[in-house]
Amino acid sequence: MITSKYPIFLASKSPRRRDMLKMLGVKFRTLNVETEEVLNPNETPLQNVKRLALEKAIAAKEKVKNGIIITADTIVVLDKEIIGKPKNKADAQNILLKLSNRSHFVYTGFALVNKNLNKQIVGYSKTKVIFRKLDLKEIKDYIKTGSPMDKAGAYGIQDDFGAVFVKSINGCYYNVLGFPASKIYEELKKII
Repeated sequence: MITSKYPIFLASKSPRRRDMLKMLGVKFRTLNVETEEVLNPNETPLQNVKRLALEKAIAAKEKVKNGIIITADTIVVLDKEIIGKPKNKADAQNILLKLSNRSHFVYTGFALVNKNLNKQIVGYSKTKVIFRKLDLKEIKDYIKTGSPMDKAGAYGIQDDFGAVFVKSINGCYYNVLGFPASKIYEELKKII
């Protein structure tokens, strides 16, 4: 369990990230920050997710007087192409067709900022995910649920039908959810 004399803020709208931080036994408050999540084609996937997580943390830092801020950003990478959240249903279908019967990587960058101690840690996790062959009908049925629309790579491995697309993973399962729990826990202990 982590206890802190400073308040801890999770700057994320993601219910999955909130659930995982609760799972770690961390007492925290949520904080909404609006940042423009712009992918830079001149950066590697790793550079992009680390930069985006840090940009969110910097924006969140302006909203609190003191405390520790946790942010994260997740992308899917297929053949060096960065795939974020789908723009619309047609985009979601195209993304899932691309991922079908192939392997891809999920990158999550995270930033931890202790405003009181003027310390920050920026890290990441990378997980290989292998999809089974998907048929068009199941892709369309999945898109009708609306679930893929707020997820990088247009799928969720957790509590919905997207889980059956995944044949196997190599790496941190929680990273595929967008919150590499073990890494964040270890780094959080260093910054408190």
